[in-house]
Amino acid sequence: MLALAEQPATWRYGYELCQQLDIKPGSMYPILMRLADRGLLETSWDTDVPAGRPPRHLYRLTGSGRALATELAAAPAAEAPAPRPHPKVRWQQA
Repeated sequence: MLALAEQPATWRYGYELCQQLDIKPGSMYPILMRLADRGLLETSWDTDVPAGRPPRHLYRLTGSGRALATELAAAPAAEAPAPRPHPKVRWQQA
């Protein structure tokens, strides 16, 4: 979401976001769909495509999405929780 907030008014391609964030399309597109379903992204189809190429989906933040991205960017980084042992691993005491 913060990657979209860098240029919030600019339409971005999902593939472009995959490359920027080093996320596989199989992970990125479900995330984009959930953000759109929650009203944080608006979507559109690219109408200016070269001949022989399928139209691509475009994404950009909505007003709510921009507000949330601003809030997330301003929040301090959360501390990572302490790792928990796997339930099947038995810890030996020294």
